[in-house]
Amino acid sequence: MNQSATSMHADQIVAYQGEPGAYSHLACKHCFPDWDMVHCASFSQALAKVEQGGAHYAMIPVENSTAGRVEEIYRELKGTQLYVVKEHFEPVNHCLIGTPDMMLADVQLVGSHPQALAQCNHNISRLGAQQVAMYDTAGAAKHLAESKQQGLAVISSSLAADLYGLPILQSHFNDVEGNTTRFLVFAKQQKMPIYEEQQRYITSFLFKVRNIPSALYKAMGGFATNGINMLKLESYMLDGQFTATQFYVDVEAHFQSPAMQAALEELRFFSEEVRILGTYYADSFRK
Repeated sequence: MNQSATSMHADQIVAYQGEPGAYSHLACKHCFPDWDMVHCASFSQALAKVEQGGAHYAMIPVENSTAGRVEEIYRELKGTQLYVVKEHFEPVNHCLIGTPDMMLADVQLVGSHPQALAQCNHNISRLGAQQVAMYDTAGAAKHLAESKQQGLAVISSSLAADLYGLPILQSHFNDVEGNTTRFLVFAKQQKMPIYEEQQRYITSFLFKVRNIPSALYKAMGGFATNGINMLKLESYMLDGQFTATQFYVDVEAHFQSPAMQAALEELRFFSEEVRILGTYYADSFRK
């Protein structure tokens, strides 16, 4: 296949982490139902697919309403030059999946990704089962289908159960109803929507404050004085250094709005580095 054909094909490909049947796979199907989907072993591989031209988008989970943030992606952000172009909220229906003829009373071990185990911790305890961490929810279903391990059940999606021919022992196995994962869609090119005053937008960015007293307080002050709602503020260490902290922020504003520009001017004055990840429409789930 020549380079131009490869490029055209990549325009209809979205990459995700995990085996087929993962919740990231479901999110891709809901956002891009007519696209081809390619699964990757890690978040970094999914992002690299986009950077190298093998996919147009990467669908990446960043936080869950029950288990909190997906820490791995924040470590990846500093190493990628991709942009955020969309957010998507995916309701999570965890299913407890077993082998044929297995009953709930037979479950001794429950395997899945650590995030899924955390989201089902109470129900696992009620079964008196031991948790087994695995690299992926759909990968856990695939492992069970191949190994048919006695006493092992896994937490995965109904899609994975169908794909691997396994029975669902209990649907809605998550501890909390309304369990939802937020995904961000990453692209190689920035895709900023045109600013309209009445439209609702999210802007995501990274920054590192200067090493001076009250720098974070002063850097964030511009958002308060300009009436910008801050939705998320995450901190994480850079390169294992306790003195170098980077912050990830989501605010409810368009990058080009006058209020946002004023707030960013103040932020930059107290920061060593500011990197805009993207402005995109707020998902209708937020309403």
